[in-house]
Amino acid sequence: MVQLSTSVLLAVSAVAVHGLPFTKRIAQTISDSTTKWVAACQAAGGGEDCSTVSVNAFETLLIGAGVCDQQNAADSMIDLAKQLNNNADMIQLAQIFAQQPRNTPNSLAVPYCQQAPNNTELNGLYQCQFEGANQNLFVGNLAVGQPGTIPFGLTAALSPLGSCPANPSGSITDGAQLVDITTNPGVGSSGSSSGSASATATAAATTESAAESATATAGDNAASATATATDSDGDDGDDGGDCVMETETESATATAAATATAAATTASSAAASTSTSSFLLSNGQEAQKQNAEFSSLTNGSSCTSGTDACVGGDFAQCVDGSYVTQSCGSGLSCFALPLVNKAGTSITCTTESDAASRIAATGATGGVTGSGSDSSSSASASTAAAATGSAADEAAAVGSSSTASASATSSSSSSSSSFLLSNGQDAQKQNAQFASLTANSSCTEGEDACVGGEFAQCVDGAYVTQSCGSNLSCFALPLVNKAGTSITCTTESDAASRIAATGATGGVTGGN
Repeated sequence: MVQLSTSVLLAVSAVAVHGLPFTKRIAQTISDSTTKWVAACQAAGGGEDCSTVSVNAFETLLIGAGVCDQQNAADSMIDLAKQLNNNADMIQLAQIFAQQPRNTPNSLAVPYCQQAPNNTELNGLYQCQFEGANQNLFVGNLAVGQPGTIPFGLTAALSPLGSCPANPSGSITDGAQLVDITTNPGVGSSGSSSGSASATATAAATTESAAESATATAGDNAASATATATDSDGDDGDDGGDCVMETETESATATAAATATAAATTASSAAASTSTSSFLLSNGQEAQKQNAEFSSLTNGSSCTSGTDACVGGDFAQCVDGSYVTQSCGSGLSCFALPLVNKAGTSITCTTESDAASRIAATGATGGVTGSGSDSSSSASASTAAAATGSAADEAAAVGSSSTASASATSSSSSSSSSFLLSNGQDAQKQNAQFASLTANSSCTEGEDACVGGEFAQCVDGAYVTQSCGSNLSCFALPLVNKAGTSITCTTESDAASRIAATGATGGVTGGN
């Protein structure tokens, strides 16, 4: 699960990127889509995880998000609900969120995800459309009947167009929230406006959900995006703001691998470990193959709308047949990376050395593209040790640090002590600087900041801001597993506690 950052929204909505012809943009206050779910989550005892999953979820309503990101986010919402004694309110609200209309950049309907969800509670659910969108033409100039214009599991166009199970009468008012219109997600309804996946797809989704639960994850990369912001490192999510530009792509063997993993959960932990090893090498080799393919891409390369890639070291998404790119930031580049607890890859911004070490940890040789030596692999005592460290990183990113070994935890603790205090002090310094910024402050193209408590990115020499949502504000936070900071939306108390945990004193700005 990862997820595209608000920076993609800002860049696309504020200017015509690469000259793409945009008409009326239909948007909404995205944070309102999960407000009731967060309240139910906190009442159930979800704590900080509620905000983490919520922010990651409402970001998927932005125009730059992947076509299945919203469904993946709803899966993460249900994953957390199941951890909280199968909280019925959270599950019901997640089902409604999965059907919330997404922003559209050009008054066209938004394509539907074409894969089964991880949780059976989402079977047959898909987003409604805003009524201002052209229901006969989808983003990418796809006419009704073309791939992506009919919800997964259905064989004919919706009737009426733009409807969803929670609102079978048709599309909904531009900018409105489905959760404010109905409390009935429409699950199990019959008729032309609803449908369910095939028995095979349902079984695959159920199996994969079991595999995900067995590894104690809340969705590999979806849960690692905890803010409407980009990170200064972009590789892990345990600092509360990493990997927000990361999007997950399932390989063709995902169902088979998930089935093997699910079977392993009924056996011993050793059997589960053996299951994991069956796809790790394949994931590494698939990441190398993608990186090699990305090296030949340009902004003008032909592409399929909604697909993600790396172009010239930048993160890229195909919009209307052309790549729209987003810089990864200083010192970072875009790479395909192997997942570590199920089959597939992710596309994200990180350092080349980090990408190379993650690929080497799977047993794949030849660096990031498979054509050269991996200099970073020598830093690992062995491939197995590297794999354990990578798995521990991802576990921490989704709040499952208990899966990391004691030795890995000890190693991480000793290596992080040298930069934690510095990270906390840097975060305080940034927060103090942000306090004096306004939307009209001079800035450098592409840089991120906090302006008036909102996340902001510099576009055309001025800050474009995005609300953090109810009860959240923008802060610089210290990373916990490498030197640096992240800029994210959270509560002031959470920001203060994270900074204090580094040993820095004086609150979020160092002035208290």
